[in-house]
Amino acid sequence: MALTDSYVLWAWVLLLMFTATGLYVYRSRWLPFISNMIPEQAYHRLNPSFESDMEAGLSSDDFNLSGNLAAGDSRGGLDLASKKEVLRIMKGQRVNFDEARQIFMEQKLLKNGIAADGRPMDPRAVFFS
Repeated sequence: MALTDSYVLWAWVLLLMFTATGLYVYRSRWLPFISNMIPEQAYHRLNPSFESDMEAGLSSDDFNLSGNLAAGDSRGGLDLASKKEVLRIMKGQRVNFDEARQIFMEQKLLKNGIAADGRPMDPRAVFFS
């Protein structure tokens, strides 16, 4: 009886090892699904200030918020909905802030019927050069 119990134990250990290895190897496929399931809970602590925006990684050389802090800007920071979406893109697609901001703007333009190059996608649009 003890020999059978040891085989069952080793079978469970091997199954656990194979499962863990498979999850680790294919983590790029399943991890975005889990992070997209609960995105709202991760962003409840976003404070409406430029300082908290910089701490959250929403600043770069091309989009520098330190000038706003140095000037004592009294506004409440960046738009909360846009901030959540950019952070979701950064986390889900593993890109930096500038790339996430570009992706966000291209999605927003596309939703409004504007191509990435700035031209309207309406077939009735007339262009004069």
